[in-house]
Amino acid sequence: MDAIAPRRELRLSLSERRRALPPQQRIQAAQGLRRSLEQLPEYHTDARVAGYWATHGELPLNLVIPPLIARGQQFLLPLIGAGKELSFVPWQPGDEVQPNRYGIPEPVAVERPLAPFQLDLVLVPLLAFDRRGHRLGYGGGYYDRSFAFLREQLRPTEPLLVGIAYDFQELPQIEAEAWDVSLDFVATDRELIDCRPEPSP
Repeated sequence: MDAIAPRRELRLSLSERRRALPPQQRIQAAQGLRRSLEQLPEYHTDARVAGYWATHGELPLNLVIPPLIARGQQFLLPLIGAGKELSFVPWQPGDEVQPNRYGIPEPVAVERPLAPFQLDLVLVPLLAFDRRGHRLGYGGGYYDRSFAFLREQLRPTEPLLVGIAYDFQELPQIEAEAWDVSLDFVATDRELIDCRPEPSP
């Protein structure tokens, strides 16, 4: 796929391909994603791990969440705030959710949502990525806005940003915009990709 095609066309094409995946392929992809994340030490140890509720064909986290909870780590889901910024709420399978303005389920029981800077590891949804850690999102800018503070910091730091994607969502190159926040890693159904630049000799 041509990486310089307009972002709108890319979003549409990749979204359609993702939605078209048969159930068996999604199950296999979820298993592959868990294997990829198991290669990341922070997945095993970080206290506060944020993710997402998979919709519109996104790679599901259903096999990723139970090991976190079994180890005593906290899993959180995002809430969309008034300023188009995200906060994050602890959630476990079985907790009540309700759809937000986009129809994406959000936790109902909200006591003390956490700010993005309070997280340790964030599993970031996306439509496309490249190996430099550039991400094509959904156009709303929620993650870039919420984690903008990371642009001023020496990476990697906390929270660690890990994009979650099917391997076919990789593009040769995505041109970054000034407001984009890069990913530290990408975990696909086939591999864990380290997007951090090589240290200078």
